[in-house]
Amino acid sequence: MKSKEKKIKYGVWLNAEIMHNNSRKWLSELEFAKDEQLFFDDLIKSYTLQLIDSKYFSDTKKIIDRLSLLQNETETLIRTVRNHDKGISIMLDDSYEVEKEEAYKKKHGKLIVVVNSFMEKYKTLKSELFTLIAEILKDHKLLLPG
Repeated sequence: MKSKEKKIKYGVWLNAEIMHNNSRKWLSELEFAKDEQLFFDDLIKSYTLQLIDSKYFSDTKKIIDRLSLLQNETETLIRTVRNHDKGISIMLDDSYEVEKEEAYKKKHGKLIVVVNSFMEKYKTLKSELFTLIAEILKDHKLLLPG
């Protein structure tokens, strides 16, 4: 039995202020993620010898590869959200171009899904990276008790 793709209707409650606030919030979260990713790069460099140990190598490689992909995705999303936010003028210019306004709302609805999905993937990766580093610290007696 085929399941129908769920269609989400955001247009009913979206207005220019809400969409602008969403975009600003997303940009803040994405910029923070970008900064965190630089921290993760440094963290990985700090524990390179332990991370390439045969016991951790497979997990480490997967996490580093995913981190690299997410870093690229972060940059792309930042550009996409910035461009989207710049386009909000269509909602404010009193031109009443209904088709363009609806297209903007539809794009915003898609961005809600994309950004939320990205943030979930990102949180999962962070958790896996911290778990891996904690295991290494425990194995090498580098983690202080308590």
